[in-house]
Amino acid sequence: MAVRIDGSYGEGGGQILRTSIALSALLGRPVEIVNIRAKRANPGLQPQHLTGVKAAALLTDAEVKGAEKGSTRLYFEPKTLKCGNFSIDIGTAGSISLIIQTLAPILLYAPCPTQITVTGGTDVAWAPPIDYMRFVFTKVLERFGAKLSIELIRRGHYPRGGGRAVVRAEPVKRLKAVESEEFGNVVKISGISHAVNLPPHVAERQAKAAREELSKMGLDADIAIEVRNDGLGPGSGVVIWAVSDTGNVIGGDSLGERGKPAETVGKEAAQKLIAVLKTRASVDPHMADMAVLYMALAEGRSRISTSEETMHLKTNMYIIEQFLGVKFSTMEKAGRYTIEVEGVGYNR
Repeated sequence: MAVRIDGSYGEGGGQILRTSIALSALLGRPVEIVNIRAKRANPGLQPQHLTGVKAAALLTDAEVKGAEKGSTRLYFEPKTLKCGNFSIDIGTAGSISLIIQTLAPILLYAPCPTQITVTGGTDVAWAPPIDYMRFVFTKVLERFGAKLSIELIRRGHYPRGGGRAVVRAEPVKRLKAVESEEFGNVVKISGISHAVNLPPHVAERQAKAAREELSKMGLDADIAIEVRNDGLGPGSGVVIWAVSDTGNVIGGDSLGERGKPAETVGKEAAQKLIAVLKTRASVDPHMADMAVLYMALAEGRSRISTSEETMHLKTNMYIIEQFLGVKFSTMEKAGRYTIEVEGVGYNR
């Protein structure tokens, strides 16, 4: 019997679709999603969402109904989970990172190592930058025992796209629980400031502004922000991440846009990181809404904390509960939110 998901629940965006498709494919359970992206200005499936659905279908030989642009209803019935080498082209500057969000949990339980090359946008508004996925997302997944890497082949901005990344995953038997309520002490801060088809000083100015903002905190950790100017653009952005002595990783990012000074871009990324560091939360808000899926799949009780209980987070926890029967609990204390769940110990 298909799981029925109301796509207008909570924040009513694409995250509902991505999580639902990922869990359907992973568990081998059909899903029917209605009212897809009902709360967005352009409701229904857009090319980027369709690519994620088609990629998951490719990996599972799924039967799919309603996979058309603008469709607000989708039926997805997976058959057999496959592995190997695949290539996916979003066809637009749609976010590669959001495709990775959909596919990552599926790949971790595939019957053999899998490599997927994805072409599209690497640094796109309203989505995690590819450098965040490379240096924050994958490192947090490592704590659950996942072996997943992302190699950036070429950077590509909206509207041109053309960016390319390769995702490689090793099968896991079971994910392990993670208990980490506090970030710990900062031992290192790293980052990448990039500006493509723009004057080289743009990336330098972004990096400098980020360093200056971070220095205001009096951090004793090493701060190393790499400057890059390669790729397809024009476009710019900064991603910064901090590593603690307990192995936690949190990130902050900002994307450049026409009329936005380079100094503002760098400062924004640093301020996002600083805001999380001040609460001593173990994950940043963007990672929190992605991490809850792996907490639920892991074996045993997981506990993390974040600096903000976003609607994205609440919505994702609700969708996961519908598929796995788990029950998340959240508690606010000392300016941060602790999230706890007893994982199902999923083993395909």
